[in-house]
Amino acid sequence: MSDHDLFAAAPGHAPLAETLRPQALDEVIGQSHLLGPGKPLRLAFDSGTPHSMILWGPPGVGKTTLARLMADAFEAQFIALSAVFSGVKDIREAMLQAELTQAQSGRRTILFVDEVHRFNKAQQDAFLPYVERGTVTFIGATTENPSFEVNSALLSRASVYVLKSLSEDDLRQLFARAQARAFAELAFADDARDRLIGHADGDARRLLNVLEQLKTAAAAAGVVRVDAVFLESTLASDLRRFDKGGDAFYDQISALHKSVRGSDPDASLYWLLRMLDGGADPLYLGRRMIRMATEDIGLADPRALQLTLNAVDTYERLGSPEGELALAEAIIYLAVAPKSNAAYKAYNAARAFVAKDRSRPVPEHLRNAPTKLMKELGFGSEYRYAHDEPEAYAAGENYFPEGIAAPGWYQPTPRGLEQKIADKLSRLRQLDAAAKKRNP
Repeated sequence: MSDHDLFAAAPGHAPLAETLRPQALDEVIGQSHLLGPGKPLRLAFDSGTPHSMILWGPPGVGKTTLARLMADAFEAQFIALSAVFSGVKDIREAMLQAELTQAQSGRRTILFVDEVHRFNKAQQDAFLPYVERGTVTFIGATTENPSFEVNSALLSRASVYVLKSLSEDDLRQLFARAQARAFAELAFADDARDRLIGHADGDARRLLNVLEQLKTAAAAAGVVRVDAVFLESTLASDLRRFDKGGDAFYDQISALHKSVRGSDPDASLYWLLRMLDGGADPLYLGRRMIRMATEDIGLADPRALQLTLNAVDTYERLGSPEGELALAEAIIYLAVAPKSNAAYKAYNAARAFVAKDRSRPVPEHLRNAPTKLMKELGFGSEYRYAHDEPEAYAAGENYFPEGIAAPGWYQPTPRGLEQKIADKLSRLRQLDAAAKKRNP
């Protein structure tokens, strides 16, 4: 057991995940890209000198285990903090303990900070002097991208190692180990084992926690063989595969958006259902789909936006699961619709221009003139009413403030309805050119 560990379980009540935690590096399952012969973390363990690091990866892949093994390998004091539960007082006490140990015995301290991304900038900065002086070797664990969540000063002093979700083969190996060590008396049907491994979704801790839950339920029910039926009745149906704030969530949103943009209806449907199955808020997905309709389809098919709005409204009325079919219908439509980001690009260009340009007055012929004084000042006096002009178009008219040439922000694509829009704009430009010849 570690010297100072906020995660330590009470004696006699250690969960299965703690009981089966590897005691040697060779017992670690998975992460062969880091722990195999000649690989980065294996070399770090073999180097004889620990260094600060960030372990970035999804839950249940061995971040805490590796930090503990690092402390064992270098005979260092192990202090563990959780950014969720620890405050300034805990940090100060940990640093004092590290300094005392160093002064009394010269022994190193491995400081493990779980979910380091949850510490604010000031709290992360508090570790820097101790890392620089060598008082502690810092190991931070995070499920979030450290490029965005860890201070650059701290990040520059630590190596980043990316841990991967466990493969099905890794989880099968872990399953066999758990069964042999903890509940050899309980048998599992092949389909039940496979469903458990699929449910774990690469998370070792999830697998072990569910196995522990099943062991308790089987003992209570007098069951000695777990099959798919018992599994289904025991597991909570709402167990989810990702944290809605984590990288996995945003990676899947990215995959959904790019599948729609890439006009692949099957992939779009897959990612939508993956996220719904994982517990994503359907209305959040609906809002993202509205964004897709405006950003990637736009005026190539204006029906896409209305259909998506209707799908979101349907979900709000019906809820799950009936309303999910409306979202599925919308995602398929978005995927097969003609694509155009012309309106999106025009919007961004116009916004950027307005943000940096000065405030220009409205031309007098475009101003409203509801009073006699305004009319006497000439407001609106030269305005041309388009409906009274040939083809209902005031050819050659300028609607911009003085000094702004026609910028051409909106450039319709030759796809869907925008092809017709392009044809119309081309005709209007011809009328403008003819008007300029008549009135040079």
